[in-house]
Amino acid sequence: MSLHATGFVRRFTALLRKEVRQMLRDKSNLAVGLLLPVALILLFGYGLTFDVKNAPIAVVLEDSSPTVRDVLAGLQGSPYLSPELTTDMVRAEASLRAGDVDAILRVPTDFSRQFAAGNGRMQLILNGVDSTKAATIEGYVSGALGSWAQLQADRAGNLPATTAGIEIEQRMWFNEAGDSTWYLVPGLTVLVLTLIGAFLTSLLVAREWERGTLESLFVTPVRPLEIVLSKLAPFLAIGAIDLAVCLAAAHFLFHVPMRGSLLVIVVSALLYLTVSLLLGLFISGVTRNQFQASQLALLTSFMPSMMLSGFVFDLRNVPVVIQWISQLLPATHFMSLIKTLFLAGNNWPMIFRDGSILTLYALVLTWAARRQLRKTLE
Repeated sequence: MSLHATGFVRRFTALLRKEVRQMLRDKSNLAVGLLLPVALILLFGYGLTFDVKNAPIAVVLEDSSPTVRDVLAGLQGSPYLSPELTTDMVRAEASLRAGDVDAILRVPTDFSRQFAAGNGRMQLILNGVDSTKAATIEGYVSGALGSWAQLQADRAGNLPATTAGIEIEQRMWFNEAGDSTWYLVPGLTVLVLTLIGAFLTSLLVAREWERGTLESLFVTPVRPLEIVLSKLAPFLAIGAIDLAVCLAAAHFLFHVPMRGSLLVIVVSALLYLTVSLLLGLFISGVTRNQFQASQLALLTSFMPSMMLSGFVFDLRNVPVVIQWISQLLPATHFMSLIKTLFLAGNNWPMIFRDGSILTLYALVLTWAARRQLRKTLE
């Protein structure tokens, strides 16, 4: 081996040894490199699904004859539908507005007579907030009734099978245009506020920790709560501008209806933005390092907001453990709230419930951020 090659190997080995030691000493980077991929694979591998299973639908039986129950037998055996029988259409509509059911299958009073004449009709009312899911449920209902028709045709020896004179009249609520943009744009507002809040704030404040400018405040008479509020104000103003841009784009560019109160939308959005900003301040106080702050903010705010808040898929279709985890995220509560406000209108029980949860998050994070920004230099 030449002298040049020997020197290369020696220098490379020394550098490699140094890098390995440094990596092993930095426990946070080691945890990010080893534990984060495992957590993401397990969390999103089990939790990410676009399948619709056990979708709750209200079956309004205005005609409860044996013929009707025989026709609807296919719904009972479907793993994708969870029918709830009722005779009260008003109650079923209230459940659809509240999001307790995804569709209403209405069997009219004269269905048996029409069915005997070969032209029985049912009405299917779908929650169109998620147009893709609504189309999937429509397919499941048609498929379940078609399976029953196939069974009847097999028994009678008639091929090919049809829906045996059953006609489904579809109605789409909340998203009558069936436009997926109406579903996605309100959710994008959540992601924008999360990015401006937790992610950006954690980076900028962590930079002040690294440069020592934040520590210089500790020799002044200011109090930790005052520091927290002074950090919140500029980013709250920036977030308010971003919110205005999102609302304007939703209305003028994407023509998303705004059926709820604009005041409620703005107040709830600013409340969620405050929660995101406080989370960013808390993360920066814990890490005091830009790289670590970016990783922690990405893991605890932006990625969960995108994947586990209901932005991509319906959370009722994921395992129960993932549902529990999603309920711990502020974005989950704001995501459902803003979509309802945009497309369905003012649902006051949901507004008070999710607003109270976000307020509780704001109070807890204010206390936590205040403790992290106390006047100590550990």
